[in-house]
Amino acid sequence: MKIAILSRPNRKNGADRLLQAAKKRGHKARIIDYTECYCNVEKSKPQIFYNGKPLIGYDAIIPRIAIESQSYGSAIVRQFEMMNTFTTTGSLAFLRARDKLRSMQLLARNNVDIPKTVVARETRDADELIKLVGGPPVIIKIARGSQGVGVVLAETKKAARSIIQAFYSQNVNILVQEFIAEANGEDVRVFIIDGKVVAGMKRKTLDEDEFRSNINLGGVGEPVELTKREIAIALKAAKSMHLSIAGVDILRSNRGPLVMEVNAFPMLTGIEATTKMDIADEIIQYVERSIGHRPKRDKIGV
Repeated sequence: MKIAILSRPNRKNGADRLLQAAKKRGHKARIIDYTECYCNVEKSKPQIFYNGKPLIGYDAIIPRIAIESQSYGSAIVRQFEMMNTFTTTGSLAFLRARDKLRSMQLLARNNVDIPKTVVARETRDADELIKLVGGPPVIIKIARGSQGVGVVLAETKKAARSIIQAFYSQNVNILVQEFIAEANGEDVRVFIIDGKVVAGMKRKTLDEDEFRSNINLGGVGEPVELTKREIAIALKAAKSMHLSIAGVDILRSNRGPLVMEVNAFPMLTGIEATTKMDIADEIIQYVERSIGHRPKRDKIGV
């Protein structure tokens, strides 16, 4: 097969591992900087050009789109979709997953357990938002973001009110969520490929002053045995987002597992090192199984 991995250069996002795995399995593969691609949007003849040459003959693409260029990245993925090229992640699906507000709405609509969440943009009644999620401490998030960026813990009502007002001044949508104290700075990352759980790890922070467990923020991973309920809720969350490849982040609460986030482009390095699983190879095998099959239509919407 001929595979294009869409990624910005020199990013620690797993693109190099995917390239290595694809070549190891005998495929022709290359990493393409999607921001340097351009499209010929023509009736019945869509084309994509890179370095002045048309990208033709590709059986599949594996997107790893950065958040700062996701709008253009989605356009390039969409152009490949118009050319009937298989993609591991659809152009609509990853934009949906990056929108925390849309994600929470979809998860709630599909009866996936999530932390108590309130969404707002401009309101003078910050105290009511805090009250709706059970009072301080609370988590305050920018509605669009990834890898723990734009996520703040407010331990008192006064601090929460100040943070909410500060975010409002930046003209952004925010989410206010309950703080799951019993999670103790830990969460569980469940890695899903093609409707199956292939790996899981527990992530925890080593900094007593840090509540986020993201490995890119200094957290560490360790092997974990997933419960049947955690597996079921993770699979349901990924399906709700129409993601064939997903990293589902779960908090272990007193009332059961709660889905905190669903990632469309989960990192590979940390979970491969922790679980000793060759997840990149699993992704390439998924591509091999999918070539020649008509993809399921994304009926979820934007």
